[in-house]
Amino acid sequence: MATSEQLTDSAHFSVENIGGIDDTEVDIPPGVTVLTGKNATNRTSFLRSIMGAMGSQRVSLKGDADTGRIELTLDGTTYERTLTRAGDGVSFEGDAYLDDPEVADLFAFLLETNDARQAAARGEQLRDVIMRPVDVDAIRSEIRRLEEEKGDINDELARIESKKRELPELEQRRTQLREKIEDKREELADLETDIDDSSRDVEEGRKEQAELEEKLQELRETRSELESVRRKIERQEESISSLKREQNELEADLEELPDAPMGEHRDLESEIERLRGERQDLNSEINELRSLIQYNEERLEAEDYELLEDGGAAAESEGSLTDQLVDSDAETVVCWTCGSSVEREQIESTIERLKSIRTEKVEELNEVKSALEEKKQEQQEATKKQRQRTEIERKLDDIDGELDRRDEQIDALKANRESLTEEVEDLESEVDSLESADFDEILSLHKEANQLEFEIDSLESDLDEVTEEIEEIEDDVERAEDLREKRAELVDELTDQRTKIDQIEAEAVDSFNEHMESILDLLGYENIERIWIERIEGTGASEGQTRFELHIVRTTENGAAYEDTIDHLSESEREVTGLIFALAGYLVHDLHETVPFMLLDSLEAIDSDRIARLVEYFADYADYLVVALLPEDAQALDDDFTRVTSI
Repeated sequence: MATSEQLTDSAHFSVENIGGIDDTEVDIPPGVTVLTGKNATNRTSFLRSIMGAMGSQRVSLKGDADTGRIELTLDGTTYERTLTRAGDGVSFEGDAYLDDPEVADLFAFLLETNDARQAAARGEQLRDVIMRPVDVDAIRSEIRRLEEEKGDINDELARIESKKRELPELEQRRTQLREKIEDKREELADLETDIDDSSRDVEEGRKEQAELEEKLQELRETRSELESVRRKIERQEESISSLKREQNELEADLEELPDAPMGEHRDLESEIERLRGERQDLNSEINELRSLIQYNEERLEAEDYELLEDGGAAAESEGSLTDQLVDSDAETVVCWTCGSSVEREQIESTIERLKSIRTEKVEELNEVKSALEEKKQEQQEATKKQRQRTEIERKLDDIDGELDRRDEQIDALKANRESLTEEVEDLESEVDSLESADFDEILSLHKEANQLEFEIDSLESDLDEVTEEIEEIEDDVERAEDLREKRAELVDELTDQRTKIDQIEAEAVDSFNEHMESILDLLGYENIERIWIERIEGTGASEGQTRFELHIVRTTENGAAYEDTIDHLSESEREVTGLIFALAGYLVHDLHETVPFMLLDSLEAIDSDRIARLVEYFADYADYLVVALLPEDAQALDDDFTRVTSI
């Protein structure tokens, strides 16, 4: 998107078949440009052409044309858009100045049908208008992501905390093991001394002694291996018990989760798709109504213009042209749908009915949006529970597989244990056969030493396991501090995100109120003291949803202030209120920084002096301020402003 920066070159527009315009070329210099003339002189059509060049789609083709074109040359760059009739709608192609014109449509292009003006003037809910530029769904998605990440950290910290509670017992166990190992080594050293002494006393049977010692060594190693297998079996059985406990816990958790049938998921999805389709249909209907209203207004304007053009020739015979236009009882136009001559009031009445229908459709759209949001929340909750169920079922499947694997390992270990037990028995028999009276003492010492070495190996193995477990827990405890810091950051971020929408709403309301007060002071209406928006938190059925309520404070002739509602204002006062609200939006969103054009139209509800003050005020903001005025209203504006009298 281009950015608006104190542009100094004139903006050149070339327009074909837009609204009531056949073709025209207009230069708009920086500053204020006044499109002045009587009604039905294509001023609104040209304003919509500017909107189209900026990127808006609120532009209509000329009634008898299938294609149209808008070209804007600004600051050395040319932007061109083409419009093509496609069924009941219009398709747009080409490059526009703005990538996303939504905020500009709301608060920079302030024509009579502007959504912001109409919403305030009709007392509609303003929250949708004010919050429309904010991507609330993205904020909610980020909140869900942060909550999931925080949940994972909480689970990990809970696991670490549980293991940390085991540290004192493990450290005590390590100390005991070290003491036992030391005692066993001292005992073994004493035995080895006794063996050395006994060996010096035995001078004979060296060969038998060597064979015996070899068998004793083999016996010791086999016993050690047998004990190792037994310990592995014990650990596997402990792991199986732990897995079964976890399996029972998961099965209990699974029972607590509702088992939503796939039909319910499909029903929810179908309902969401139905609501989306209804929303799309309503949006299409609203857009079609908007285009239809705009088209009829522009055609009515074009008919008036043709009447002005054709009326000059018959002015002498038929009286004053102005009298003809003012005489509403006699005023008729040719209907562009059926070709018959109808009263102007009938067409205007039809347009008003269309506007009323559009308002009803907007209200219906808001209801559909609320229902859609509720269904989405319901679907998200169901999906979350389904994910939990799927995850638990996956873990249960993993546990089943792990149990099967460990059962197989235990079977293999038990088979190995039986084999080693038999081998130990055979070795013990061989050792017994080698025993003799001469070697009874040394054999006993060797057996005792063999048993001590086995016990030391076993204790050292236990010590290694305990030490490894302690080190893992200590590493986790050290890592827990980083996890807590990360969780604190997530909590802060979650708090920011959860309050972000509230903050945006509150700041937006404050900004709107501040700027509406400034604009109202500028206009100086004596009977309207204040226009302000109140942000009301949702309660009951609407809890979690806020409303923006528009308040009007009026003053009586004796200066007493009282609060009123938009419904009690006159038509012109409602139009003024809508305009003030939309103008405040222009300032709130700093649109002068990103959108070079500000457009004003249908200001008849304001007198010429106030229009002049308003134009001068916003001339300090917009690079190009284009305002459409009747000649009598334009007279109050500065003579230095550019006038365009023919389009």
